Order: sequence, then structure tokens, then C-alpha cells
Amino acid sequence: MADSTGSITRLVQQWSDGEDGALDALVHLVYDDLRVIAHHHLRTMEDDSTLHTTALVHETYLRLDGVHGGAWKSRGHFFAFCSTAMRRVLIDYARRHQAAKRGRERTRVPLEEVPGPFDAEVVQVLAVDEALRRLVKHDERMATIVECRFFGGLTVAETAEALEVSTRSIEREWARARVYLHRLLEPGSERT
Repeated sequence: MADSTGSITRLVQQWSDGEDGALDALVHLVYDDLRVIAHHHLRTMEDDSTLHTTALVHETYLRLDGVHGGAWKSRGHFFAFCSTAMRRVLIDYARRHQAAKRGRERTRVPLEEVPGPFDAEVVQVLAVDEALRRLVKHDERMATIVECRFFGGLTVAETAEALEVSTRSIEREWARARVYLHRLLEPGSERT
């Protein structure tokens, strides 16, 4: 991540306070970091040629630009928020992609019962999203840790900073979250 931690934290706080131009300056400063986070997210959609790292960063910026009055306390908190925003962009993209393949039908059915061929990447992204939604209901902080570590590419220390807990707590909950998600994502598991 960018080495201007003090500048990032200052700009995060200014943006949180609604200061004009703070988001633009912040994104300019952390653009390469956001690309790294976007790359982590996109690795789950390997061969998809219509969505690239740059497009994901730009779509996330547009979503961030619409956020006002946030309470971002630190650099780590900001990157965790960006990671979550990127995941939501990808989920929206996967749902649109899936709807286009179904002829834009909006009928809600369990993922396993959807007829027809689908790109494995789209199904995988939606399955991971479904598992994360269940994890949020089970333990919201563990879900946030997954967002930070897996999708955001944050280190244990950066995740601990973002969540204001010890690194040991992050390590322990990260291990528990991986086991929980693995059980939900293995073939034949109940995903309702």
C-alpha cells in the first residue's frame, strides 16, 4: 500500500468531513493501491474480458463519489471500505451478466436450480457473495475480515488497524472464517 500513511489518513478524515476535493486527492494518492485491491477481487473472475482492473477502480471511484458523511478513521478503514465497494461492483456486474444470459428475467430462484449454462466465474462470484451474506449473519466482524484480507489484500496488521482489534484476534477470526466459508462453498452444502 502507499507509503504516505499520514497523508492518506489526513485525506480520509477530510473526505469524511465532507471537504471538497479531498476524495479526488485521496484517489490520486492511492490509485495504485486501489488497483492492487481490484486485482485481488478480479482474480475470482479469471477469464472475463469485459471487466478489468482499471474499470473496477473507476466504477468504485464513482460509487465513492456518491458517499457523503462517512466516518473513516484511518487508512486501513478506508481500504476496507474500498474493498467492500469493489466487491459490490463485482456482484452487481455478475448479477447483470447472469440476467443477460437468462433473457433479463428477474425471478428469484436458488442458484443450484437456475437452468442453462452459465460462466463458471459468474456462478462462483455469486456463490461467494451468498456465503459472505450468511457469514455476515453468523458473525459480521469475521465477514469484514474476509473482505479486508481476501478481497482487499490487506495484511493482518492493516486489517487489525482498520477494525481496531489486535492482530492475534484477526488471525484467529480469519482462520475461523475460512473454515466457515469452506464448509458453505463445498459441493453439496446447503446454501439457502
